[in-house]
Amino acid sequence: IMIENSPDARPQSGLKNAGVVFEAIAEGGITRFLAIYQESKPQLIGPVRSVRLYFVDWIAPFQASVAHIGGSKFALDEVRNGNYRDIDQFFNAGAYWRASDRYAPHNVYTSFERLDELNNSKGYSTSSFTAWPRTEGKPAKKSDASTINVTVSGPTFNSRYAYDKASNSYTRYQGGAPHTDREAGQISPSVVIVMETAMRKSFEDGWREQITTIGSGKAYVFQNGTVTESTWNKKDRGSQITFTDGSGKEVQLNRGQTWITAIPANQGGDVSWQ
Repeated sequence: IMIENSPDARPQSGLKNAGVVFEAIAEGGITRFLAIYQESKPQLIGPVRSVRLYFVDWIAPFQASVAHIGGSKFALDEVRNGNYRDIDQFFNAGAYWRASDRYAPHNVYTSFERLDELNNSKGYSTSSFTAWPRTEGKPAKKSDASTINVTVSGPTFNSRYAYDKASNSYTRYQGGAPHTDREAGQISPSVVIVMETAMRKSFEDGWREQITTIGSGKAYVFQNGTVTESTWNKKDRGSQITFTDGSGKEVQLNRGQTWITAIPANQGGDVSWQ
């Protein structure tokens, strides 16, 4: 599900319950979230917005239904080619609604009651995908990454994480304030991954950001209060992204929410920790 992150969309609904969140710039430095759900089924999710091709690249290996409201030309050409479980609001209006307490276009929401009904009607009942190796996390004896600062674009969209040893999770802040889910409270992922990517503009239905998703690059996996300097690899659109350590082994990720931010390393994106 594509979820908006402009200031007018905050606080969002349903983000805290996502199993995996991909975060990247959509346009003008404004970030957007791709929230992927497996076990949890929140009954209020949004605001829902449009999709970009790089988000399609990340979601493709999960065989997930793609909930969004339209998108850029390249993204729509791909997601409508018959190889995806496309549940665009444009063609499935009954699964979405506009809330009266927000103003358009920041007010479209959905729920798993409606999405499950829609998916079932289309026969989208199971998915087959390559999961990341998982482990039961426990705090490291000595923390070397208790504070993480992520520069994505500017102060409104940059994030910070504070490690909480008691819950072995990372309290997320953005725009200098705690990042909260409107219904469920503080967002605190178990794993934070920051990956360096290249970003450039290309003409679609207008000039749009393009983020490199295929290939490899540096990644930093934060969990248990420590950091593992890693490499992200993605062979092609259909292949799952992987995160490998210095010896080439896949990093085992703690169970719980995994939050992945793509920073434009060629345009000032940065991550630091202490």
